[in-house]
Amino acid sequence: MNRNLPTANVPFDVKLMNITATVMFMGCLAACVMAVGWWLMRTPAFNIGRIVVEGELVHNNAVTLRANVAPVLKGNFFTVDLKAAQHAFEQVPWVHEAQVRREYPNGLRVILKEHAAEAFWGPDTGTGLVDKSGEVFEANLGELDREGLPRLQGPEGSAPRVLQMYRALAPVLDPLKVSLDNLTLDNRGSWEMVLDNEAMVKLGGGTTEDVLQRVQRFVRTLSQITSQYKRTAEALESADLRYDDGYALRLKGVTTGSSAPAAPVRARR
Repeated sequence: MNRNLPTANVPFDVKLMNITATVMFMGCLAACVMAVGWWLMRTPAFNIGRIVVEGELVHNNAVTLRANVAPVLKGNFFTVDLKAAQHAFEQVPWVHEAQVRREYPNGLRVILKEHAAEAFWGPDTGTGLVDKSGEVFEANLGELDREGLPRLQGPEGSAPRVLQMYRALAPVLDPLKVSLDNLTLDNRGSWEMVLDNEAMVKLGGGTTEDVLQRVQRFVRTLSQITSQYKRTAEALESADLRYDDGYALRLKGVTTGSSAPAAPVRARR
């Protein structure tokens, strides 16, 4: 005799009992899962108790980082928000990038990358810096380990462009044995640089190639001008390269009379 009755022949009350039993079983299972989850979220065994910090740290140390960030971390090993933890580490001065991952049973491993300062950014009174990737960041300038950084200035969002121009111009000036101390891009797209002898040079606008061509012409011919007055590039006081057929310059000690100021000199191709 076949004991398996077709489903259609099962009485309604039996079906109802089966459905009720299934619902009760699933409800108990869900309650158990919630209870386990509640326990995991609150048991001290999984509280964040260890933070391992890795990376080439110059301006920070692991002890200080852990002390500053640990109080703002919420949750335990299972519930801590890794994105929030990453953001907390990246708010620490000098930290450029942080990668955070869990380490069972109660730890976090953090890999940090610091900013590498390439130049000062903004006005002399500011604390801005720009790193090698052109990103602007704020930091304690007293922690700088590099002296003689140039100062770059420009409109908001222009740091990568200004840094790129600085890198292009700096080696071009080597034959003059002067360094580029300050490079500024104004709102009209015109460039101006200040050398380490405090000489101000107006470069004009245009593409990077346009500016470089003007500076290369200036470097190539400046010695011809200064030698006429028995001077070197150190005597340069100011220059204006915004001419199509040459440039104008002013040399220290070159005067038009006994008490007159230094006279401008026009140099052509």
